[in-house]
Amino acid sequence: MIILARMRSPLRFTFAFALTAVLTLACGGCAEVWNDPYPASDRGANVLYASFIERPKHLDPVQSYTEDEALFTQQVYEPPLQYHYLKRPYELVPLTALEVPKAEEIDRGRFTVYTIRIRPGIRYQPHPAFVAVNQGLARERIARLGSPYQLPLDTRELTADDYIYQIKRLASPRLHSPIFGLMAEYIVGLQDYAERLKKFDTRKAEWLDLRKHRLEGVEKVDDYTYRIRIKGRYPQFAYWLAMPFFAPVPWEAEKFFQQLGMAEKNFTLDWWPVGTGAYMLTENNPNARMQLVRNPNFRGEPYPAQGETGDVQAGLLADAGKTMPFVDRVVFTREKESIPYWNKFLQGYYDSSAIPNDTYDQAVRVSVGGEVGLTPEMAQKGIRLRTSVDTTILYLGVNWLDSVVGGGSERSRKLRQALAIAIDWEEYISIFLNGRGIVAHDPLAPGIFGQRVGREAVNPVTHVWQGGKARRRPIDEARKLLTEAGYPEGRDAKTGAPLVLYLDSFGRGPGDKPRFDWWRRQFAKLDIQLEIRDTDWNRFQEKLRKGSQQLYILGWNADYPDPENFLFLLHGAQARVKSQGENTSNYVNAEFDALFERMKNMANSPERQRIIDRMVDIERRDAPWIGGFHPVTYGLAHSWVRNGKPNNMARNNLKYVRVDVDTRAAKRLAWNRPVLWPIGLILLLLAAVTVPAVAAYRRRERKAAKPGPDAQTQARAGV
Repeated sequence: MIILARMRSPLRFTFAFALTAVLTLACGGCAEVWNDPYPASDRGANVLYASFIERPKHLDPVQSYTEDEALFTQQVYEPPLQYHYLKRPYELVPLTALEVPKAEEIDRGRFTVYTIRIRPGIRYQPHPAFVAVNQGLARERIARLGSPYQLPLDTRELTADDYIYQIKRLASPRLHSPIFGLMAEYIVGLQDYAERLKKFDTRKAEWLDLRKHRLEGVEKVDDYTYRIRIKGRYPQFAYWLAMPFFAPVPWEAEKFFQQLGMAEKNFTLDWWPVGTGAYMLTENNPNARMQLVRNPNFRGEPYPAQGETGDVQAGLLADAGKTMPFVDRVVFTREKESIPYWNKFLQGYYDSSAIPNDTYDQAVRVSVGGEVGLTPEMAQKGIRLRTSVDTTILYLGVNWLDSVVGGGSERSRKLRQALAIAIDWEEYISIFLNGRGIVAHDPLAPGIFGQRVGREAVNPVTHVWQGGKARRRPIDEARKLLTEAGYPEGRDAKTGAPLVLYLDSFGRGPGDKPRFDWWRRQFAKLDIQLEIRDTDWNRFQEKLRKGSQQLYILGWNADYPDPENFLFLLHGAQARVKSQGENTSNYVNAEFDALFERMKNMANSPERQRIIDRMVDIERRDAPWIGGFHPVTYGLAHSWVRNGKPNNMARNNLKYVRVDVDTRAAKRLAWNRPVLWPIGLILLLLAAVTVPAVAAYRRRERKAAKPGPDAQTQARAGV
């Protein structure tokens, strides 16, 4: 800096630029750090990099019920069971339990008992709740904390009491569990337990110790064994034992977070989960980053040694028997825009990625025969494509209570059938999902027992089987049904008034307009005017609760792989308006309901299949859902990511994933080398301009410094 200050301005500028250029060119060997979004300390670390869009609202397992939340909760919490990572159809296997409990019927089938035995020696993650002095912190000290992990940490062993405590939490008046209503129907005494807790919960500032209140249907046998007693038969209950709702929560954690001043700092179980799983959440910055770190107290778990056909060839059994988890940390960065997220994936800064709609053609190529593959650009990078059909259905629902489109009259039924033919879900999937979907022909999702395949799977109301595939019936058949319903050319045959229908929706953003326009065109095929009533999510939910909607769009993702978990969405006893259940269409059909009651608790068998077939026929004819689709997930992963396999039933997948850190570092370096030749070209051009200018400037300086004749004469005269 001192040197530059002594130089005259043109030369100083040239030297400064040249010095900068030299330093830049000299850094060619450290090119990997130029655009790396992660700290230098992460380089070479065993870290998995992922992203998230919106902050999960609930990380407390008693309240959490969304996929984005499960991405975190299922890495931290461990219910007694889990799904086998590789096998399909999905299979329950032990997690903390010693075995999958068998249902034991007692009292001539009036009750069923599940006895769960957990493994001894399992320990919780380090946490301040297990340190006694942290249970009486001053409010001022809490206010100074940036994280609960700044306090002293300890652990303890997992016991049966922790599982019992969490089941009691389902009924806590201070919490809202979305499954309480369902579980209160089955777990003996849970409803009464909730009523008793309300009477005791009079001092809100104090911790409500659930250990002091006995729950009749849950019994501790010993430190590692507990029993759950449910009413009647409910075979699907075992699936719930694989969900975080039935994961253990230590009473110390709830008491710790109940202290005054904790909530103001967002120190709650909704932000800071406490579990025995492979990872612990150590950073929760909802606007920027969330971080999972390997639980140092995790016992380890062997990678599965069995899978399904093709898993060996896909390399999914190469780590069989090795101890998990493989990754030390998982860093989630919030990305609000799809393009920066996509570019970072291509640069190697995210290890896997979904495919945004606006980059679909860049990633995927569909052959003439309809086969999906990667583009040459993606294949050259070694990126792998994995596809899976989600155990999900999105549908256009009808409110059965509506006087125009609802009810069991022949007129309304034919109107719904006409709409079911006219609404081209194949086109919707092509336009808005880039083909990533399968048209739904019944309420069941693919891979669920009861759903037929091939010709038998086709909905005869809307499609015909031609050339080995389902083809939508022509629009003329829909117009004929509409006329039979009393609406020729979209007008009431008696009054001549145009038929106007209303679609209730909740806004998602600017991309809604093309979809709304598409919906209007579908109804316009039948000369029906569609009015879209767009609102926010809360208002939309209120309409469903009151039954004030006419048509609506909604979806359902399976809680467990059983047909009951889909068909109950149309069970009359579960009607939203009548009982606040999940039957948002308020559909009622006496035969359907009677068949559901027979089917719901049956084991999978030919008889159960026959009952499901009849239920599907009834639903197709009545059309309380006017079609829909099952999403197909397209996932991309870099070559250095191992063991990635979609699992639509569980989200505790991170412990199985392995990362080849050296390959990733080499690829990042190759893909992110800086382009330096423009700097050299600019330097040459600048030199071509500045060097002559500097030379001319120096000539003028020397000429000005040379003494003139008068000065020489004065010098000789001694002046």
